[in-house]
Amino acid sequence: MNQSAAPTNPPSNEVRQALEISLRGVDELLPQDEWLKKLVRSEASGQPLRIKLGLDPTAPDIHLGHTVVLNKMRQLQDLGHQVIFLIGDFTSLIGDPSGRNSTRPPLTAEQIKANAETYYTQAAKVLDPARTEIRYNSEWCDQLGARGMIELSAKYTVARMMERNDFHQRFSEGNSISLHEFLYPLMQGYDSVALKSDLELGGTDQKFNLLMGRHLQQEYGQEPQCVLTMPLLVGLDGEHKMSKSKNNYIGITEDANTMFAKVLSISDTLMWDWYTLLSFKSLAEIAALKAEVAGGRNPKDAKVMLAKEITTRFHNAQAADAAEQDFQNRSKGGIPDEIPAVSLSSAPLGIGAVLKQANLAPSTSEANRLIDGGGVRVDGAVVSDKGLKLPAGSYVVQVGKRKFARVTLD
Repeated sequence: MNQSAAPTNPPSNEVRQALEISLRGVDELLPQDEWLKKLVRSEASGQPLRIKLGLDPTAPDIHLGHTVVLNKMRQLQDLGHQVIFLIGDFTSLIGDPSGRNSTRPPLTAEQIKANAETYYTQAAKVLDPARTEIRYNSEWCDQLGARGMIELSAKYTVARMMERNDFHQRFSEGNSISLHEFLYPLMQGYDSVALKSDLELGGTDQKFNLLMGRHLQQEYGQEPQCVLTMPLLVGLDGEHKMSKSKNNYIGITEDANTMFAKVLSISDTLMWDWYTLLSFKSLAEIAALKAEVAGGRNPKDAKVMLAKEITTRFHNAQAADAAEQDFQNRSKGGIPDEIPAVSLSSAPLGIGAVLKQANLAPSTSEANRLIDGGGVRVDGAVVSDKGLKLPAGSYVVQVGKRKFARVTLD
């Protein structure tokens, strides 16, 4: 199919604004001139563009790193375009080889079903569910059958597939590549054909798969989609991309107090990248705030604003306010309003056993390590004696800044 004709008149202010929003925080938008043409055509026809994001339910929970592309989807959704949240229940059976140096074990159908049930509920905290089309790629992939799969495979060459960085590296290093892994990018690309996508979003590690969608759409006589890649969010450690394996993540289902405190733990430098990728504030608002900080305003003020915005999004404003108060109480050595109540017997009880039985330490040896580090308090006083035994009574026991229990000993 021929590309839509280039605009004969300069783009309207609305189209220019839409392009600016599209480009905010992106790594690449390819090809940008085609996307501009699509925006112009959409404005002229009143027909919203179809914008696709596919996620494989490989784990049951979503963290803030996943929401970077969801935020971009929401921005484009607010411009009036049709966003499609695609759950890759079929492609999960293959396993995405992107960025991997070994064959990824596929999930079972039961694991995929269990994970998919929670995925969209979590994504709906960012997207507007009333304006989101939810699809599963098993709808069309299951129908392909053996004949259709062979016909699809004929539309791409092995030589082109081996240009993909992770495949090329694994082959060069003598690591195995299973034939079914070649099917993954083909199936993801075929999703774009089935959905007649105008734009597909993904992380920078998905670029090959996204471009496959363009190629296959042309093979099937469709106008090719544009491709938008978002940077991978740097995690709490300020060094690696956010991931559970690095334990540098914030899960969007974490409690409000934990979420708020974790955002405040990031560096002042990383905060601005998070503002660009995670905040719904305009770029002008962010620039103004950054200028205020450069002019002498405490950067913690800006970080608190970001923490409250993120906590409000995944909880509510009241919970965010309470989390801010809780953080202030903890930072001043105060006791939160609500802490777990634990009843223990066998008084007098050693402090190590108290910490373990109150779930403040995983083991007695870890409890002793915490005491050696000065991280344990009883009624506000630092415990330095690992042999301390608490008699019958009620105590507020604290580990670090965030763990408390009101312990009653009988």
